[in-house]
Amino acid sequence: MSNKTARSLILLVAALAAASFGWSILAQAGTTQSAEIRGGGTTLVRGGTGPHSFTPVLTKFGFSWRDGKGGFECLAFVPSAPAGQPGSGNFDTNAMYVTGSVTSAQVQGDKAVLKGTATVTGLGAGANEPFTATATRGGPGATLVLEVSGLTFNEILLEGEISF
Repeated sequence: MSNKTARSLILLVAALAAASFGWSILAQAGTTQSAEIRGGGTTLVRGGTGPHSFTPVLTKFGFSWRDGKGGFECLAFVPSAPAGQPGSGNFDTNAMYVTGSVTSAQVQGDKAVLKGTATVTGLGAGANEPFTATATRGGPGATLVLEVSGLTFNEILLEGEISF
């Protein structure tokens, strides 16, 4: 084998190794097109409605992403009776509903980040509102952070599962 052929072969092998390494990094950090990301369950919003009343908030949520398409739903309930009153543990009032399409998804380590646009009713109402949902995988204790309409909801999964 001539020196010219040997050098060409070495350069080709080095280029293939570099391309393979680069592809591996991009596959782990890039937008997830073929992976499935899904979750559903009941969460408790940390801090409830926030200062002054701290009314507890429960949500029912569901989301999915597969083959470049997905959806997101989240319905938030608060009790109609004030704390300490009969019925204060009944989450019977619709405080907010978010329904939309997931347009992109990324897995970043132990988190999945879904982005899209949604229609929001109740708190933060609006149409075509951009949202970001960041979820950790697992069952009870996993987390979901929903950012929509300029609001951020830090939620802890009580029932259900998030997988990716």
